[in-house]
Amino acid sequence: MDSLTLDQIRLFLAIVDQGSFSKAAKKLNRAQSAVTYGIQKLEAQIGIPLFDRTAYRTALTEAGRTLLVRARRIAEETNAFRDTARSLASGLEAELTIVLDSMFPMPPVVEALRAFTARFPSVPPRVYVQSLGAAAELVLDGTCMIGLLQLVFSDIALLKRFPLLTIDLIPVAAPGHPLAEIDGPIETHVLHNHVQLVLTDRSALTAGRDYGVLSGRTWRLADLGAKQSMLLAGLGWGNMPAHLVETDIAQGRLKIIRPVEFDARIAQLGMCGAYLADHRLGPAGQWMIEHLADSIVGNSPAASGVVEQALTQTRGVNRRRHKRKPSRRKKLR
Repeated sequence: MDSLTLDQIRLFLAIVDQGSFSKAAKKLNRAQSAVTYGIQKLEAQIGIPLFDRTAYRTALTEAGRTLLVRARRIAEETNAFRDTARSLASGLEAELTIVLDSMFPMPPVVEALRAFTARFPSVPPRVYVQSLGAAAELVLDGTCMIGLLQLVFSDIALLKRFPLLTIDLIPVAAPGHPLAEIDGPIETHVLHNHVQLVLTDRSALTAGRDYGVLSGRTWRLADLGAKQSMLLAGLGWGNMPAHLVETDIAQGRLKIIRPVEFDARIAQLGMCGAYLADHRLGPAGQWMIEHLADSIVGNSPAASGVVEQALTQTRGVNRRRHKRKPSRRKKLR
């Protein structure tokens, strides 16, 4: 058993795949007697027959069917080992690590990864999703090669950035929530009586900072999906990326509300790609950032008709309000 070779595994698989010893011999460009001897030697080494010699056609024994699964796995791993070694020798990365800000839309990332896998089949991607400053920290500490981040959290000298898209934020609440029943602008003192669901994280970049907090009562969440679920359940109100809630709004599961302190003209998130300025990306990483820049730049997620109409109304209300009484602008998250 110690002398078991990869050639014997390939010989075993060739017979199975070709359906006979003679066809396997032709495929491998060997004499049929050499193929027969090779399998006999393998069977002698492992102590069990792999093929049923009493059948008219070449057929696996029960033991052969069981070992076939492992034989294929050995062949696949061997091929992967060879391909990865060749890639590493050519300077290709062992894997591609990317971190996405939780606000970043997934469809363009999925398409980029689909194209990446076709171009670099031997380089597996490792994808992280984090919120706010936590996403930028994974690039800064070297965990991830590329970050798809909010511009405000990537304005750091250590990072090289390239702009990608802009996302609209909108304030929403479930239809049964008291704020959703108010038809018109909502004064800040009214908001103070209701829970605001606020996205947060534990990173040093955003420690102690609040973004877009208008209510005196807050629930802090580190996961955007959890925030969306709680909004749908009516546990509070909050600001969400338009592309994540447009279907909920169109189908009546969420309703856009209009806080007077919410300024839709600045409630937009600039998103960018970023990587360490002093770190040279390999071929796979360089290809990915170029592909992202070419395929995503200028293609911000389009708001649905329902969302765009509500945003237009909010812009109009706040524009008139700001003409009457200027107020301090707030960053919204």
